[in-house]
Amino acid sequence: MNTKQIIIQELEETPEVVLVEVLDFLRFLKAKEDKADVEDACAALEEAAVAGTISLHDFKRELGL
Repeated sequence: MNTKQIIIQELEETPEVVLVEVLDFLRFLKAKEDKADVEDACAALEEAAVAGTISLHDFKRELGL
């Protein structure tokens, strides 16, 4: 049995009042992950701004493509 199946089995045996809290926690975890993705993207953009970028054409030429 995989993790998802175990969670589903546990959820089926859980009272509604606890399920509301589980749902809130799951949404919190997903939002936290999304925020980390946005922060990573912003850091990459900042790094590109500092280090500079080149066009795809120039990059291919440097690689000999």
